[in-house]
Amino acid sequence: MIQVYTGNGKGKTTAALGLAIRSAGAGLRVYIAQFVKRGNYSEIKALAKFKNIKVGQFGRACFIKGKPDAKDAALARRGLEKAIKVLKAKKCDLLVLDEINIALKLKLLRLEDILALMKSAPRRTELILTGRYAHPQIIKIADLVSEIKEKKHYYQKGIKARKGIEF
Repeated sequence: MIQVYTGNGKGKTTAALGLAIRSAGAGLRVYIAQFVKRGNYSEIKALAKFKNIKVGQFGRACFIKGKPDAKDAALARRGLEKAIKVLKAKKCDLLVLDEINIALKLKLLRLEDILALMKSAPRRTELILTGRYAHPQIIKIADLVSEIKEKKHYYQKGIKARKGIEF
């Protein structure tokens, strides 16, 4: 099955990581590819405690600020190649492509390549794609799409990102 978590609201990655933990608890093998970000965030530290969850980060420090460049594109392509390799080797039961929709929106990846990965995923592998701006063709192929809408956010009051909550 293919799941997509998209929209403007907070919680897309959190939902995917919650599913990863649930899967790990059931003894499933999980691979998480994080696009357009890198860092030893609190969730990375927590996920490292699970023997059956592996994480690869394919971005530069934090999130891309400003215009992405060739290095950002190369990292995103490396992430997609790794995800394809993991799928082909049948090394996971759950594959999370965290922020892949953003990588596509920023033109770091080609839609055709993402669609090909989605279509080639074995039926027994759960595939999760997260990030704002999910492309309509990705939504069409997916079996489940959750759009997380922001109604209210404490950032609007000037509250900064908090360790253990946002990172």
